[in-house]
Amino acid sequence: MKLAPILKNGILTENPTFRLVLGMCPTLAVTTVAINGIGMGLATTFVLMGSNIAISLLKSFIPEKVRIPAYVVIIATFVTMVQLLMEAFLHDLYNALGIFIPLIVVNCIILARAEAFANKHSVIESLTDGLGMGLGFTLSLTTLGSIRELLSNGTIFGLKIMGAGFEPALIMAMAPGGFMLLGLLLALINKLGEKKA
Repeated sequence: MKLAPILKNGILTENPTFRLVLGMCPTLAVTTVAINGIGMGLATTFVLMGSNIAISLLKSFIPEKVRIPAYVVIIATFVTMVQLLMEAFLHDLYNALGIFIPLIVVNCIILARAEAFANKHSVIESLTDGLGMGLGFTLSLTTLGSIRELLSNGTIFGLKIMGAGFEPALIMAMAPGGFMLLGLLLALINKLGEKKA
């Protein structure tokens, strides 16, 4: 199997946020600013890649009856690694993401990829799938975070973009703004997808 289509699948064709509509809890909760989107996306990418590799390597040894619990233990191991690394080296980001870092364990994107892909493919293909899905998730979270930060603060990644006369749309920093923006982006992406088909 060629690796480029697997990578493209995660980033564009089956983007976890914009095409599969998975992982909505962290998507809406942490994307108030762009840096949070990148942080959560990269943490999830690390877990996706690590768990996909481990599950692909161990698929022959995991009994069918305990497949899902075994996947959860593997995923939780990688989430713990991410959590400890972020707490040690990216403490401000760790505090900003809060409870959503340990909740990566139950993120349906990761479990879905373990079950649908890593359980059936080679290690390299599973690694590529984890990277593609993770990059797609990171791209979507960063896009949402950048737009919300721009409209609510006039900044992107903390850099002032808007001039002195800028009137912030404070709703974009709250959950309703996140829901509205996500809905608009989903509609736009689906419309663009229709034109290509």
